[in-house]
Amino acid sequence: MEEWYAYPLLILVGFIVGFINTVAGGGSLLSLPILIFLGLPSTLANGTNRVAVIFQTAMATVGFKSKGVSTFPFNFYLGCSAFLGSIVGANLAVDISGTLFNRILAIVMFCVVLIIAFGPKMGMKEVQERLTGKYLWLGIIAFFFFGVYGGFINAGIGFIIMLFLHYVNRMTLVRSNATKVAVVFMYMVSALAVFAWNDQVDWKIGLILAIGNGSGAWVASRISVNMGDGFVKKFLIIMVLILAIKLWFYR
Repeated sequence: MEEWYAYPLLILVGFIVGFINTVAGGGSLLSLPILIFLGLPSTLANGTNRVAVIFQTAMATVGFKSKGVSTFPFNFYLGCSAFLGSIVGANLAVDISGTLFNRILAIVMFCVVLIIAFGPKMGMKEVQERLTGKYLWLGIIAFFFFGVYGGFINAGIGFIIMLFLHYVNRMTLVRSNATKVAVVFMYMVSALAVFAWNDQVDWKIGLILAIGNGSGAWVASRISVNMGDGFVKKFLIIMVLILAIKLWFYR
């Protein structure tokens, strides 16, 4: 990380990641491998990435709220459940070997590509939301396990969260995004605390990446969710495939 171009690159990557994560999800599938390729050990890259994601989700949450899009207290209930799950996942992640982590991340990348390319389309028409009763409890249970995965790797979790909120709770894409960023912010706090406790965070690199993540998230939350969605998906598929193949064979 001594090269002069590393820090401008981190900010640029962070902006792209923050935008993608806010519009859809999967941005960490780009930032995590890039942090690894820039020289950070896998577990350190995993922990460092959390700093940027916290800034990103905070900016996105404020951006959505400034446009009048908020799902409180529903997002708070889901966030509390995911908060507990992420503690479990993060503790698993700090003990995993670098090679195994790379292989798991590569497999996740390929699975996310399949979801993006062949998964069901999410419409934008208004539907009757289901945010109480058994659907609230289904969400609380599911988001505990989403939190476990989020604390462990987090890469690609945005797509899973959006699919769940749309098909189970019948939320529109915009409100699914607003819920997603608020929940991720909550559980990312506990995950980052675990990584920091185990000295698996490079704060300097994390904060530099956060400049880009936060800026990208703010821009994405202030424009229509539909704008550029097709381009983002095609771009993400290509990049994820390239990075997954390289990461699989990386030593």
